[in-house]
Amino acid sequence: MVTQSLRGKLHRKRRGILFLAVFLPALLLPLACNVDLTGFITSSDMDARLESRNVFTFLTDNDRTLSLGNEYSFIVLTDTHIENGRAHGFERLKDSIILDDKFVVITGDITQNGRREDVKKFIEIADTLDIPCYPVIGNHDVYFKNWPIWRDLIGSTRYRIDSDTTSLFILDSANAAFGSAQLDWLRDELMSAGSHVFVFTHTNLFVETPADIQQLTDTRERARIISILKGRVRAMFMGHVHKRIIRDAGGVSYISIEDFKRHKTYCRVYVSDAGIRYEFLNL
Repeated sequence: MVTQSLRGKLHRKRRGILFLAVFLPALLLPLACNVDLTGFITSSDMDARLESRNVFTFLTDNDRTLSLGNEYSFIVLTDTHIENGRAHGFERLKDSIILDDKFVVITGDITQNGRREDVKKFIEIADTLDIPCYPVIGNHDVYFKNWPIWRDLIGSTRYRIDSDTTSLFILDSANAAFGSAQLDWLRDELMSAGSHVFVFTHTNLFVETPADIQQLTDTRERARIISILKGRVRAMFMGHVHKRIIRDAGGVSYISIEDFKRHKTYCRVYVSDAGIRYEFLNL
């Protein structure tokens, strides 16, 4: 027979479980890049983002018409999570740029919540680098339906940069998906790409352990992009998972970089006719 005291304990236990189920995810938001409570903090306007093509508010014409030659280097970093004016050391990157570095790419989660002042902080720092800085949109950058801020201050989330020898493709995977239209665009654009081709996006294609959740939500998309890139692309760079994961598939290197916010890590990529090599450095 269940006593009144026992009923009270069971009731309190149920309330505790309910509290954890409802509120714990919200409490963890500042700690995890992977948290994605659809409809609460993540923008669902991916179609609208991809329709905003060839809008370049932040990048100048000179930023999009590079002269690189066959030997140069560039820098990739990810997940700076700029918040309330704090850039977590990103402002010091300019001191690490060498003469051969021709551009920088940040593969998403540039801001913590996509707020206007934090996007402006990114632009302010990027302008001090003296070389082009190509932004990739991440899931944090569209939180709280803040995509219009990115559109107004930066522009398109899917775009292509060409030089005399190189083509760069920036892809939007902020909703953990590419969508067939974006992959069709990539497939078609690759047909006219340069001899050195690099792809950049936010969400990771590969995981290292079962705990590395929130890679692409559709494994068929992963198979398709691997098929599209095979034999055409030198490397694809990603972030999101906050750890370094390197895989090779179809002759393409797939490189996820640990977050800059905590580790101050960046990757320098050296390009030549013989191929590419890269090294991981820390500020």
